[in-house]
Amino acid sequence: MTRASTPSRPPVLAIVYAVLAIVGAIGTWAYNIAFISSMPDIGYLDGWFANPASSSAAVDIIVVAIVVSIFMLVEGHRLGWSRWAWILVVLSFAIAVAFTFPLFLALRELALRRRAQATSTR
Repeated sequence: MTRASTPSRPPVLAIVYAVLAIVGAIGTWAYNIAFISSMPDIGYLDGWFANPASSSAAVDIIVVAIVVSIFMLVEGHRLGWSRWAWILVVLSFAIAVAFTFPLFLALRELALRRRAQATSTR
């Protein structure tokens, strides 16, 4: 039996994206919890711009978050899950883009695979 004939098996890329989503959630929240529990004198977003290095990283993630949000909304609409795309955009700012974007890509891979299988059986 070849890989192409095993439609029930999830694509490797979807699994990689799902693992990265988990790593993104754990990795970012480990630092968020450490920050919150240290009771710092500065606010969370103030820390993003505390020095030139963190400011560079902050601008980088802000621009990427905007681009990713647009992509998820447009692609989500194209795939027929506009509501879920909006939920993931909101979760990007509540949890982490490092979690929601790989999760979106994993779900997208699965949806594209289902579509390809549906059209190939016609």
